[in-house]
Amino acid sequence: MDIISAYREVGSCRGAAQMCGTTPKTVRRVIARHEAGGGAPVRVSRGHNYDAVTELVTARVGTTAGRISAKRLLPQARTAGYAGSARNFRRLVAAEKQAWRVEHHRGRRPAVWSPGEMLVIDWGSLGGLHVFCAVLAWSRVRFVRFAGDERAETTMTMLAECFAQLGGVPKVVLADRMGCLKGGVVANVVVPTPAYVRFASHYRFRPDFCEAADPPVEGDRGEPRRLCQTGSARAAGPVHRPGRGQ
Repeated sequence: MDIISAYREVGSCRGAAQMCGTTPKTVRRVIARHEAGGGAPVRVSRGHNYDAVTELVTARVGTTAGRISAKRLLPQARTAGYAGSARNFRRLVAAEKQAWRVEHHRGRRPAVWSPGEMLVIDWGSLGGLHVFCAVLAWSRVRFVRFAGDERAETTMTMLAECFAQLGGVPKVVLADRMGCLKGGVVANVVVPTPAYVRFASHYRFRPDFCEAADPPVEGDRGEPRRLCQTGSARAAGPVHRPGRGQ
């Protein structure tokens, strides 16, 4: 016997459940669905005890760029009439912060390179020595050399040797905000030193620098640094010491 027929026979959910071998809760759900026309009954959304302060939390999260903590915001919510627990309020603040980050996400701009377009350079350290690393962005060809310092003259000497080994000059050389190549910063744009500008003009490439706190650019620039940290630089050539003929 099905549940609906059993319910019509005995007239109670408990009796129909015993006859069909199920629970009274299941019988009530089946009867409610049958009386609603065969579809699932519409559920009435229950309110939350923090609904009265949701707008307050949303406004405070927006004005603080998602930095405010639930602990700091809870006294204001209490004043506005919130009477729930601190744990439940932390859930509200976390949800509002997540929603704010989704709407204000900086996004990621995946780089699409072409052959010979970009050479990424950086300095690292390994075993007390300075390590110059350069990576072609498209082919991932690596150039690694040891040095005794990280001066501008040493950096440009390494670049010249890198160009000679590659057999050409890339269109752009992307560097971190190296102090040896940075002449200054104007409106968050790095101005190269005059010596580096003359060097770039001689080899006909465009010097470029990473943007401050830019995850997409920083991710590509991290390849030379990872090369140093993984120890792959052990396959490099001799140490370059300016003024010693090496």
